[in-house]
Amino acid sequence: MTTQHHAQPGASPDLWNHDLAPTTPAQRTWRWYHFAALWVGMVISIPAYMLSSSLIESGMSAWQAVATVFLANVIVLVPMLLVGHAGTKYGIPYAVLARASFGTRGARLPALMRAVVACGWYGIQTWFGGSMIYTLLGVLMGAPLGGENLPGLGINLGQLACFLGFWAIQMYFIVHGMESIRKLETYTAPLKIAICFLLLWWVYDKVGGFGPLLEQPSQFVEGGPKAGLFWSVFWPSLTAMIGYWATLALNIPDFTRFAKTQRDQVVGQTLGLPLPMGLLAALAVTVTSATIVLYGKALWDPVDVASRMTGVAVLVALLILMIDTASVNLAANLVGPAYDFSALSPKRISYRTGGYITAGIALAMMPWKILETTQNYIFIWLTGYSALLGPIAGIMIVDYYLLRNTRLDVAQLYHEGGPYSYKGGWNIAALVAFAAGVLPNLPGFLNAALPEAFPDVGEVFKTIYTYAWFVGVVIAAIVYGVMMKGRTAPAQRVAGNGAGGAANNYPT
Repeated sequence: MTTQHHAQPGASPDLWNHDLAPTTPAQRTWRWYHFAALWVGMVISIPAYMLSSSLIESGMSAWQAVATVFLANVIVLVPMLLVGHAGTKYGIPYAVLARASFGTRGARLPALMRAVVACGWYGIQTWFGGSMIYTLLGVLMGAPLGGENLPGLGINLGQLACFLGFWAIQMYFIVHGMESIRKLETYTAPLKIAICFLLLWWVYDKVGGFGPLLEQPSQFVEGGPKAGLFWSVFWPSLTAMIGYWATLALNIPDFTRFAKTQRDQVVGQTLGLPLPMGLLAALAVTVTSATIVLYGKALWDPVDVASRMTGVAVLVALLILMIDTASVNLAANLVGPAYDFSALSPKRISYRTGGYITAGIALAMMPWKILETTQNYIFIWLTGYSALLGPIAGIMIVDYYLLRNTRLDVAQLYHEGGPYSYKGGWNIAALVAFAAGVLPNLPGFLNAALPEAFPDVGEVFKTIYTYAWFVGVVIAAIVYGVMMKGRTAPAQRVAGNGAGGAANNYPT
């Protein structure tokens, strides 16, 4: 559905376009079940399925791993609902909401941070989708495609072709916009739940039970190989699991701006995120446990499991995994950066062009490199970007709730020279708070990412890095709150019919 927005008189063309304008009441079609379906659709994905494996590899028992994943998602739901409130109340995307705290120009910094992380994720999911096409073709031809690795890339021609093929399939949804993504999520969510139950039934039938992994004790018990070390593994793991959805915790207004009411976004997200994420972790652990009996080793990659099925089951399983990967990727990793890139230059970059930029950068990032080891995936990629995004969440929540009491003058968010322009469009307090939140995590990140170049980082910095998201949120929130105290009054009026929509008519 497209609804014509009329630019507000005086709105700066550098801050406004049709895609960034507040949603009109006619565009607010998302009910709680759309949000629940969106989350179920995003949760049931291959990277989320594989999260539990990293925890069990690090020594947790099956149920400790499931509990850690569930707890992380309960924690990350809190900023999700808090930041999402502004999207529903004012109909604005994340890149516009960030202007209230970072300034009309300064908001490009958090928008760019979020966008680059999402490009990495878009590439990772596209790589998974390409891998499925590669596996499927191998099964249909009766032998793996194989071939020599291409110089400089580290993958063969078949893998590259399948990666580019899946990348091209997703372009359809970039061209057809947000509504096509909502439909895809709503229609595929029930299918994904059904497949999960089918998978459980399949392993139970094959094994006659659920396998040995579920009885395996944690390695942290007395006498175990990692006795007494549980907490030193638990905290960095919890941080990494929170990092998994830290991107969405920021740009959730990109979705909640289409909600009919606040209740719809709150109920939908609460039902759709923590419990399904915990259940998916339990499913992953259970299916993997059965693969030990079936194949003599733990298979954590569902594509690998699907390729070992026989007959038509292989074809069906891999096709469903491909639909799943495309729907997750488009919702979780395309919508946000498309708006973020648009906000960098609204005059030149539309939502659709922002989507093309996202897809282009995802290609250039060579995502298979990020996935080479668990160390790369968990402690460098997930924890590393949570250290960047945590401070932004802390600043935005303090600004919106404590300083402004949830009241914004929407029209002024689209104007240069108004209260959200601060000094030359930059709010120095937000930049200082962001730097204060990121800096303590920097030594630990450099040590994890480049251990040979930074071998002498002190234990205290390594420990801080294990709590990266928490450290960033808390420090940035405190510094920003102190620096801004008394400097912002809540908007005395909410903009009516400004910048393209009657914000004061929206449900609060």
